[in-house]
Amino acid sequence: MAVSISAVLLLLILAVVFMRNGSLKVSHALVCILLGFYLASTSMAPTIHEGLSATAEIVSHLNP
Repeated sequence: MAVSISAVLLLLILAVVFMRNGSLKVSHALVCILLGFYLASTSMAPTIHEGLSATAEIVSHLNP
């Protein structure tokens, strides 16, 4: 749960930064949001979640 909330917050911050810089239009952001909702309701959602969780676990074990 904490990983998904962190990922959502990171993506939200990136979207806001891109919108403020003019690199991302509001319509593009809405399309990305809708794509996320549609992906969450597909059969690919568990695979995407497992991939993100595995990546987060690998990153958390890295020592600088």
